[in-house]
Amino acid sequence: MTRVRVTAPRQSATATPGRFPYSREVTEDSDAGQVFIRSLIRSQLRLAVVVACGFLLILIAFALLLVFGPGVAETRILGIPLDWLLLGAGIYPVIGMCAWLYNRAAARNEARYRDLVEDK
Repeated sequence: MTRVRVTAPRQSATATPGRFPYSREVTEDSDAGQVFIRSLIRSQLRLAVVVACGFLLILIAFALLLVFGPGVAETRILGIPLDWLLLGAGIYPVIGMCAWLYNRAAARNEARYRDLVEDK
């Protein structure tokens, strides 16, 4: 058996200037570039905190429903307690929806940043 080594040509790891329309402004470390980047970081942080708090509130609502909900512990679906179903299967669509909304909003923030820098 013969060993074959498959390689690709080496590529430069450094970013080429002008690759992105907004890279020159940001890499120049100008005051405007710093303001743009701080604004993007602030908006992404705000978004992350809002999504995390919203998800935490949903988890607390689930827990309160399970603890104080009348008859939730006694209710069974196909022999499985309802509280187990809610925690085991009901929370995953909520996680997926939070992740999808976060991803959409983060992409929108970055698009606004790109538009702002391109207009400069």
